[in-house]
Amino acid sequence: MSKVLVVVTSHDTLGDTGKKTGFWLEELAAPYYVMKDAGVEVTLASPKGGQPPLDPASEGEDFQTDATRRFNQDDAAQQDLATTAVLSEMRVEDYDAVFYPGGHGPLWDLTNDADSIRLIEQFHAAGKLVSSVCHAPAVLLNAHKPDGTPFVEGVHVTGFTNGEEEGVGLTNVVPFLVEDALQQKGGIYEKKDDFTSYAIQDGLIITGQNPMSSEAVAELLLKSLEA
Repeated sequence: MSKVLVVVTSHDTLGDTGKKTGFWLEELAAPYYVMKDAGVEVTLASPKGGQPPLDPASEGEDFQTDATRRFNQDDAAQQDLATTAVLSEMRVEDYDAVFYPGGHGPLWDLTNDADSIRLIEQFHAAGKLVSSVCHAPAVLLNAHKPDGTPFVEGVHVTGFTNGEEEGVGLTNVVPFLVEDALQQKGGIYEKKDDFTSYAIQDGLIITGQNPMSSEAVAELLLKSLEA
């Protein structure tokens, strides 16, 4: 049985707006079931451990899917979520891959989290998959390859587009734009039309553009784990 570590944000404050943020429900729920239904053992972790903050916007009716409804009604899933492990205690040798759901939260905490950066570098060095979706490709920005170059340099990646950020009205709220930041670190950034599913894999690195890409990222991850 494959084992995947899923790392969610512990950050709940949306810049200076006074509003709340966190992880995006669909981006956790869809991959959770793609993996679970395939027999993958899933472990949830976060920087602070325990119950991570859910972005309240992701509970809007327009953003509900079969996976989100299933997740909200699944006692076992809710227990997993309420008891996330502490990220600093996670060890690469215990897992076959790592996956990061997005939401705006990771822009503030996981992007700069020393434990997360260490794990990403160690997973990759061990020949294990590193996957993320939407805003979460930002977690790759401050990781480095063994030779000291940026982790995404020369790597085909995607993530939440500048247009999508503008579409949700948060361009001037976020600490940086994912599309721009990935390119500034040397990433070969690719995208499809705003708010359409797009996921790409370059070696051990899998990224998805937006919430609609969550399942596609998980499918690529699963296919690689089964290879």
